[in-house]
Amino acid sequence: MPNIVLFSGSSHQDLSQRVADRLGLDLGKVVTKKFSNQETSVEIGESVRGEDVYIVQSGCGEINDNLMELLIMINACKIASSSRVTAVIPCFPYARQDKKDKSRAPISAKLVANMLSVAGADHIITMDLHASQIQGFFDIPVDNLYAEPAVLQWIKENIVDWRNCVIVSPDAGGAKRVTSIADRLNVEFALIHKERKKANEVDRMVLVGDVSNRVAILVDDMADTCGTICHAADKLVSAGATKVYAILTHGIFSGPAISRINNAAFEAVVVTNTIPQEEKMKHCPKIQVIDISMILAEAIRRTHNGESVSYLFSHVPL
Repeated sequence: MPNIVLFSGSSHQDLSQRVADRLGLDLGKVVTKKFSNQETSVEIGESVRGEDVYIVQSGCGEINDNLMELLIMINACKIASSSRVTAVIPCFPYARQDKKDKSRAPISAKLVANMLSVAGADHIITMDLHASQIQGFFDIPVDNLYAEPAVLQWIKENIVDWRNCVIVSPDAGGAKRVTSIADRLNVEFALIHKERKKANEVDRMVLVGDVSNRVAILVDDMADTCGTICHAADKLVSAGATKVYAILTHGIFSGPAISRINNAAFEAVVVTNTIPQEEKMKHCPKIQVIDISMILAEAIRRTHNGESVSYLFSHVPL
């Protein structure tokens, strides 16, 4: 493909390399380092004049450093006369701060959107936004890709009796995601209603739906401290589920998450590689990874060639 340059930020080199390999490209030369006062320095090592630039940087790890690095890389390419800069952000940072849920709360996702636009991004490609209205925070095009086709493929290939399973949402917010997957598998769905006393702590849970003598598959867009999904797994087991799987797009797994998963009743916790999982997998044998690099690569190829991206909402590229 002519006139395209793919750069990788330092948050997820492995994913960037997979995307580059899939597209048959070499990653562009870029040196990111920190000065002794922790300021981020970025040097773009090749000409981007008139090029279609894609920068892959996920919102994980040292989130603030990685976000700043992305903004600086976008700006560096923009003022070096690139024709278009697309930020490929598999896991969007601050996506959970998307509404004013109490007085004087910030809407940080909107702030991040403004920062990306001001830095010079012309287009955003992301995956499974925590709330789809975040697309409306931008005045530039946003392609919100879905991990759902890859999840459906994983379920059919790895769960033997998937026709007798129940897709379960661990909270009311994920009901739409779960019903969509249940409809496409032609199985039933259930819902767990939870009440929170304060953030990251769940108070009590109520299961709506029947899971007895069935495989239960918990589906959510992200798991951070894993309190919710581990409580939910216990709830499903006590309600008679034979096996419990969890399938998540973004496995953040911070704080006590890994020990909670190890102690919970899961057969497997399946995550995509929007966030690097190599270290976590060493400490938790239950974690399995779905590779979504081909979805991002195909989105980049279609965007570059001016083709429609909507095919990817329902199909996994071969």
